Amino acid sequence: MLFNPKKETFEHLDPRSREIMKKTVEYFESRGKAKLKDDHHERRWYRDFLEFLKENEVFATLLTPKDYVVDGDPDKRWDTFRNCDFNEILGFYNLSHWYTWQVSILGLGPIFMGNNEEVKKKTAQLLKEGGIFAFGLSERTHGADLYSSDMLLTDLGEGKYVADGGKYYIGNANEAALVSTFGKDSETGDYVFFVADPKHENYELVQNVVDWEGYVAEYALNGYPITENEILSKGRDAWDSALNTVNVGKFNLGWGAIGIATHCFYEALNHAANRNLYGKWVTDFPHIKQLFVDSYTRLAAMKLFAQRATDYLRSASAEDRRYLLFNPITKMKVPTQGEEVINHLWDVIAARGFEKDVYFEMAVKDIRSLPKLEGTVHVNMALIIKFIANYFFNPGEFPEIPKRDDATDDTFLFNQGATKGLGKIQFHDYNIAYNSVDLPNVNIFKEQIAIFKDFLVHAAPGPEQAKNIDFLLAVGEIFTLVVYGQLLIEKYQIDKFEDDLLEQMFDFMVRDFSRYALQLYSKADTTEKQMEWCMKMIKKPVDDHERFLRFWNEYVYSLKDTYEMNP
Repeated sequence: MLFNPKKETFEHLDPRSREIMKKTVEYFESRGKAKLKDDHHERRWYRDFLEFLKENEVFATLLTPKDYVVDGDPDKRWDTFRNCDFNEILGFYNLSHWYTWQVSILGLGPIFMGNNEEVKKKTAQLLKEGGIFAFGLSERTHGADLYSSDMLLTDLGEGKYVADGGKYYIGNANEAALVSTFGKDSETGDYVFFVADPKHENYELVQNVVDWEGYVAEYALNGYPITENEILSKGRDAWDSALNTVNVGKFNLGWGAIGIATHCFYEALNHAANRNLYGKWVTDFPHIKQLFVDSYTRLAAMKLFAQRATDYLRSASAEDRRYLLFNPITKMKVPTQGEEVINHLWDVIAARGFEKDVYFEMAVKDIRSLPKLEGTVHVNMALIIKFIANYFFNPGEFPEIPKRDDATDDTFLFNQGATKGLGKIQFHDYNIAYNSVDLPNVNIFKEQIAIFKDFLVHAAPGPEQAKNIDFLLAVGEIFTLVVYGQLLIEKYQIDKFEDDLLEQMFDFMVRDFSRYALQLYSKADTTEKQMEWCMKMIKKPVDDHERFLRFWNEYVYSLKDTYEMNP
């Protein structure tokens, strides 16, 4: 279930993809933990990693859509299934290395979604040459508020323009081959996406805004000359490119969190299992077993949900946009669960988590960044709650989505269409999944769902509550759990994993449901009627001590000393 670099063979991938993953693991393991930590503490730019990527044409192979491959290589494509493996590997070893991959994906989005065929061909060649890319969207004053962009493109006539303005918090913008930059026409206010070259004399690299191995730039364009040859899209197309790129790129956050938390899990288990306190091994203490079991099950659920969400992303179409619910959960819920896993593990290893020679010491900071890196939890939750009504009360008919592990190009990602009409998106009936399972904790969770649905019917948020994002966050957390559980059960039915794992996952799901119900109960503006429904939602999972011990021995403790990064 959990990624182990010492044992993973990547047999689920084709030969070329397998080669890339194995070489990437070898790159990190041969450098070793001491070098990893020293570079982290000294904040060294990862030049050797970029050389590795270039030498092996990693980004060219993984991030070139099939239609733009310049050398006819049949292994080059944009395949989200294998990209998730690469995501997880980079997160497992170092988030700064993951970050250069992540922001390259974001930078490539507006290019391959745009209308400029020549830039697409040029980009494919730059990928082959080892180029990285950047996504110039956010600004110092406005953040990622697209409406308020101060980057202005002024039309000089005869197909010539000049760009002026600044961008802030832009990864890779120090050495990107191209920087996809979002702005507005200074006269009409129409949106526009164009590419800029950091090597140009009118491109000012102001500063690195973070104290990190990576480079997260503030840059300015000062009278930067632009022609039609650099423009990717205009008007509504540029707006849609910005938001649709988020759908493609920010999905990666969940996988980065999975990688980080998995490495921390091994490190914490090895430490605790080999430490004796008061005449007992640390892993013999009941509360330590509980923390590890919760950590494992939350981590397994993160990965299983993200895998199933990938199936929907790869199967999406203009008629099936269910991925627009599952994607923000992958980029919001999965990383916040990663934080929770790290919190549990830190409670186990305590002061050891601060020491300079462990992976954990840098991971505890990195894991915090992911839910905040590409928009806050609030932003993603505001999107998620748009789907509540149709999800519960207006299901549609859809063909069953299979496991999507086929080695094909995900062409729809660059042809997602208009970004409006979210409230009209339908989903298949969630009861199909839940009714396929008859297990004690799943059944308790189904009772909680039924009560929550009644809450929405009989005690729905009023007009003022609907304007209060704090109140809606609590409602959204409960809704997210329902979706999370649905995809976990679908994955259970596809992979046929053990009942013990599903039951142990729903053990924490029942508890989380109760926790969020209590939070909703405690909000200042919750009505008496709503409070009554909240109390009904609070349930306790089944106490099955035999299953818990069996799970501890077979799933958790069996991983002791199975992975340690090379020194």
